[in-house]
Order: sequence, then C-alpha cells, then structure tokens
Amino acid sequence: MLFTTIPFVIFLVVVLGLFYALPRPIRRYLLLFASLFFYMAWNVKFVVLILGLITVDYFAALWIKSRLGWDRRLALIVSLCANIGLLGWFKYANFIRETWLTALHPRMSVEPLAIIIPLGISFHTFQSISYVIDVYRGEQEAITSYIDYALFVAFFPQLVAGPIVRAEEFFADYFNWRPPTALEWQRGCAQILTGYIKKMIFADGFALVADSYFNNPQAFPGLFPAWSGAVAFALQIFFDFSGYTDIAIGVALLFGFHFPENFRRPYLSASITEFWRRWHMTLSGWLRDYIYISLGGNRRGEFRTYVNLMLTMLLGGLWHGASWNFVIWGGYHGLLLAIERAVWGRKALQGLIRVPLTVVTFALACIGWVFFRAKTFHTAVYVVSQMFSRVRGHSVLSTLQWRLAIATLIVALAEEYGGVLTKLVESPAWVRTIAAVAALLAIEIFSASDKSLPFVYFQF
Repeated sequence: MLFTTIPFVIFLVVVLGLFYALPRPIRRYLLLFASLFFYMAWNVKFVVLILGLITVDYFAALWIKSRLGWDRRLALIVSLCANIGLLGWFKYANFIRETWLTALHPRMSVEPLAIIIPLGISFHTFQSISYVIDVYRGEQEAITSYIDYALFVAFFPQLVAGPIVRAEEFFADYFNWRPPTALEWQRGCAQILTGYIKKMIFADGFALVADSYFNNPQAFPGLFPAWSGAVAFALQIFFDFSGYTDIAIGVALLFGFHFPENFRRPYLSASITEFWRRWHMTLSGWLRDYIYISLGGNRRGEFRTYVNLMLTMLLGGLWHGASWNFVIWGGYHGLLLAIERAVWGRKALQGLIRVPLTVVTFALACIGWVFFRAKTFHTAVYVVSQMFSRVRGHSVLSTLQWRLAIATLIVALAEEYGGVLTKLVESPAWVRTIAAVAALLAIEIFSASDKSLPFVYFQF
C-alpha cells in the first residue's frame, strides 16, 4: 500500500476518523491493528517476523531492567543476535554466499537463493536495536506494556522507510499525548502535500531519466551524459526519500506524534560532513550514537578517529544494500569525511567560500551516487570514467528538467534563508487554499507516471 495510491488515502482517512471517534484507551489498539494491516497489505506472512522480533526485544528489555551483570549482557546479546541475525539472513545471505563461492570458483555461475527481503526490515530492526541498547545503557525505561512497545516498532507512517524514531521521541508523545493544534494540522497536511509533489512530479520524473541512462550508459558516452545522468539520480533519490519522510512525518503529526526531521536541504551543504548532518539525519544520528561512539569516536587519537569514521561509513554503506557497490559508496564517504577532518577539522564554512565549496560537495556526492545506483561495479567505473573523459555528448536531462532543478534550488535557498515554506503554512486561510489547490492541480497535470512507482528506499 504505497503512500501515493488511492487505497492509502482511503486507509488514512478511515483510521484518522476512527482514531478521533474512539475513546482514548482504545486508540492504541486501533493504531496497532491498522499498522499491522498496513504491513500485511504487502505480504501477510512477514507479519509473523516483525511480531517475533517485537516479542524478543520486549522481553529482552524487561530482563535487562530486572537483572544485573552478566544476565543483562546476555539479554542484550540475544536481542542483537535476533535482529542482526534475521537482517543478515534476509538481506546478506546471497551476498555473502555469492562472494564466497566466487572467490573459490571465479568462473562459477552462482544462482541466488530464493529469499524475499521483508519490507522495511532495515528500519524497524535499527529502531528496535536502539531501544534495547538505550535500556541497557540506562537511558530509556523499559516499556512494560507489550501493546505500547509493539506500536512503537510497527507504527505505520515510519514502519517501511523511516525516519528512524528513537523510543524517547515516540514515547514522549505517546505518554503525554495531546491532540494536534490547528497549526499542527496545517503543517501536517502541508508536509503530506509537499511529499506528494516531491515524489510524483520530481522524483518520478528524474527517475525516468536516471533509469534510462544507468540501464545502458554505454549508449550515452561522454562527459555531459555521465554528469547529467548522475545529477538525475541525485535529484531522484533526494526527492523520492525526502518525499516519503515528508509524508510519514505529516501523517504522524495528524495523529499527534512529532517525528524527527530527516532531511534539511542537503545539497546546500558546503562539505560532506555537513551533508551527513542534513541527509537522512535519523540514520546519521543512529550510526554516530550506536556505532561511531561505541567504537571510541574521537576519544582515542586522530588515527583511531579516522578508522572509526571509515568503519562507521562502511557499515552505513552495507546497511543500504548487499553489494560491493554500497560498501564502496560508504567507504568513499568515509574517506571524504576523514580528509575533511584532517584538512579543516570542525570549522564551519561560511561566507562567499560556501558557494564554490557547495558546488564541489554536490559534485562529490554525485560521484558517490554513481556507485549507489549502478547495477554492477564495472558499470559504476565506466560511468565515473566518462565523468572525467573528454567533453562530448549531450545532457540526458531535458531543458525543462534543468529548469525544474534550478527552480527547486531557488525554493531551497528561499526556505534556507527566508523560511518561505514555513511562512506559507502560517499564512491566511485564503492563501493556503490557493496554494493547496495549485499543488493538487500540479500533481494531477505534471505527474511523471500514470502508475505509482515504488519508493527507492523500499529495497533497503
């Protein structure tokens, strides 16, 4: 049940209506049932998997709360093994098997195992892991109600593709729930509408170009096709993923839950370090708090700091997918982060120097996206080689698409430095009505595809 389909809109309207019509004690059961129904709409049998992990982590946290010493560590280990073990099997079994067999028999053709990756497993396992670790560290109280904990993991807006919500963030709203204010309703609806525009007009439009180029880059040799193809995917993945999280955050707000921000105009970053503070912020925070800091962070000298950065980003790359391309993508970003730290440390880059550095940062990000998008390592290497070849070929993006890209840049700058979109949400009712009608008309007229395309991050 994709966010951009009529069935989801009907589902949301029905659940919202029942949520506010039912007595407050019943609402948690409604939300849990609706969330499991939402998940089962994709594949019924995998609801057993998510309920199994919920059960393991629920009892592990209670065990950690009630025990001392080795017993607490054992409960943590059981929880981590359950989550990482299932994630490893479903997502990485074929990758490990293929890598191993290819190393032993280079000419052997390896048939993949028939494994279907459960939708959203990378997101809800990370969310569960953070909860159990926080309980172990004493930073989060163990949740005593199974229904409450199950809803935290399975809440449908963020279940499939985030944002990754921490227990303290979710339960702060849950245990102190209040109905959304009129302004919060406006913000929630505006964010949902923004997400639809990002996905259906921009992401899907740029996806058609990116898919055409990366499916056969040899048909578009030269510097201009390579860079424009990389830019097309950079724009596709941003509008696709930020569009999804806009809808998720907006939907959650309509129910009275305040999800954390996940994107903050990342392509305006003047460094890769800043990029990761603006891109997929909940994942960046998770990697920092549960991997980078656990490895020692920057507390063990400069060399160890660089090693920790590399290991964190390598694991972050591998989290995105079972492919050496993702590992290379993560290592590439880890190397850039280490170089930046060595060159200018933690200094904020301001003034006129931000403009050329922002262009360079975007170019570096586009090079990384090539490995993220290309189906094979050889394809990625070919595209990167074309990006630095002689000037030839033509842009695979049309003049209209370049104009759309520039228009979105102008809007991003206006929001970054003037809060234009925020002010629009708080404007008089007649202004908001005109803006909403215009947005709906734009979606109807300019949608890039007649059918709903899956979100990019569904594969992770």
